[in-house]
Amino acid sequence: MKRAYTNGILLDGTEQMEPVQGKVLLTENDKITAIADASVSLDGYEVIDLHGGYLCPGLINLHVHLAGNGKPSAKPRDNAALVRKILSNRLTRAIAYRLVCSYAKLELLGGVTTVRTVGGIADFDTRCRDDSAAGKVLAPRILAANEGISVPGGHMAGSVAVAAHNNAEALAQLEKASAQKVDLVKLMITGGVLDATEKGTPGEMKMPPEMIKAVCDAAHKLGYTVAAHTESPAGVKAALENGVDSIEHGAKMDEETVRLYKERGAFLCTTISPALPYALFDTTVSGASEKDQYNGKIVFDGVVESAKTALANGIPVGLGNDVGCPYITQYDFWRELCYFHKYCCVSNRFALYTATLRNAQLAGIGDVTGSIAPGKSADFIVTRENPLEDLRALQHLELVVCRGRAVKKPSPKRKKEVDALLDPYLV
Repeated sequence: MKRAYTNGILLDGTEQMEPVQGKVLLTENDKITAIADASVSLDGYEVIDLHGGYLCPGLINLHVHLAGNGKPSAKPRDNAALVRKILSNRLTRAIAYRLVCSYAKLELLGGVTTVRTVGGIADFDTRCRDDSAAGKVLAPRILAANEGISVPGGHMAGSVAVAAHNNAEALAQLEKASAQKVDLVKLMITGGVLDATEKGTPGEMKMPPEMIKAVCDAAHKLGYTVAAHTESPAGVKAALENGVDSIEHGAKMDEETVRLYKERGAFLCTTISPALPYALFDTTVSGASEKDQYNGKIVFDGVVESAKTALANGIPVGLGNDVGCPYITQYDFWRELCYFHKYCCVSNRFALYTATLRNAQLAGIGDVTGSIAPGKSADFIVTRENPLEDLRALQHLELVVCRGRAVKKPSPKRKKEVDALLDPYLV
């Protein structure tokens, strides 16, 4: 199928992107074939008139958990028990897998054409990846880690990560992941906000350094990169010293940490969204305890300061929103760009570049997607207003195209009560 997208204003996704008018985007099947002048012959093309809309690369979300929908719970849930129940029989497994695929579809309807999953249930993420690539389900391109590797009592152990008691068990889980043909490996090195038992102790070290090194060494030999959940300065240093390729979330840095990032060639995946409700919401709304709010503020400040320090020191920074955490839905990745702009003081242009081409490059697929260029995948979105002027334009989409497959007027069902809580933090 050959298509011509006319009367659009192009934003190519590069760091210095500027709106370009008077061009026609030509695609064939799943690829962009040319960016042509408006006078080009369109014989043999299906013509799609964009009526002056802004066409830019599809967003890329580098930190996703497809097993969750972001719905807050009034009381603590035993996620490990829930996952055991889900995996206990064929019927519940089938239902859960369909939910995962439906959540992936919501990402696409929200303008995200590529996701990188960093912790999931069983092999659901790689299955959804393959079904999406085959056109069996409507979903983004997926880079999948499946289950992460944690330790007993560690972050997400038993739910979207497997608890390894020793190095041998950790390496056995890596072999299992490799057999499932994952795209990357995820480690849960520290705890998080809700793991902390006392005020002032979020991001406690959970995984011993020797286990980090053993998994990283083995993963690298197999050709995998390793992403690591880390929310404390000590955790970040341990991760970088022992071979991790990306720090997910991050924490405040000192000069030694900056040096380690550069020596390792690692990047930071900034996630402002998940700590924001704990840090900034009124506790009567969030239901967070005083301890959780206090620790949430530590993590929130650490994530923001980490991103600022990284940017100031030339450390690569990507964006993800840790979707699945309370109040973080599968259709609202555009909010992360707004937070990046507001709290890290970057321009709208830089935020959009980070969530498109930069994220693609950091995920190792910069030659496949992330910008509007001939030869790349036909992954793009169309907004009515200019996102370079206001990133909130990204929440109202005219069109989403992923691998050439178009969804016109995507309209994910929004949770108005969540929007009402989060919208004040955009400006």
